[in-house]
Amino acid sequence: MAEEQQQTVYLTEEGLQELEEELHHLKHTERPRVSEEIAEARAKGDLSENAEYDAAKEEQGKLEARINKLEDTLARARVVDESEVDRSKAYILSNVRVKNLSSDTEHTYTLVSEQEADLSEGKISVNSPVGEGLLGSAEGDEVEVDVPAGTVTFKVLEIGFAVAAQWLPIENRKPAIANRSVGARGASCAMGRWPSSPRW
Repeated sequence: MAEEQQQTVYLTEEGLQELEEELHHLKHTERPRVSEEIAEARAKGDLSENAEYDAAKEEQGKLEARINKLEDTLARARVVDESEVDRSKAYILSNVRVKNLSSDTEHTYTLVSEQEADLSEGKISVNSPVGEGLLGSAEGDEVEVDVPAGTVTFKVLEIGFAVAAQWLPIENRKPAIANRSVGARGASCAMGRWPSSPRW
């Protein structure tokens, strides 16, 4: 647990902004609202049989847990600097077009942090089996990935860089993310050093 808490969390600029906005909303809108609901429920009298009070306290507990989680994540967060990425290989922020050699189908994935993963948008975590398998691969590589259904072999067809939700081939890539650190200023971006335990 201590190792997990100290680990740097790599985020895109967009992902960092979303977490900061969520934290601001929870602290300045939701927290006062829940506190007011607790006060109103307490004013109604006997707390031992006050369902509204119990519900508000339960919501407060979940809210504070989420706030603590966000604060911890942001304290360890670092925005990825594109200049530090080997653009010939798949790393975080890469768009990777692959061919599943087993099913003869093509897929495009964007490798992102666990916090930004959204399979419906093709964004997969670098900690997931597929993301971890593709991490560090180059165009033309064949990568075997162990998934719950068995072993799948992907051939890497093309690697681009995710900028403003656009596909940029290697020759057209330009820096788009400033070197901004949060809670890990001055730390080097150790690309490819991700937790070994696979997750979906």
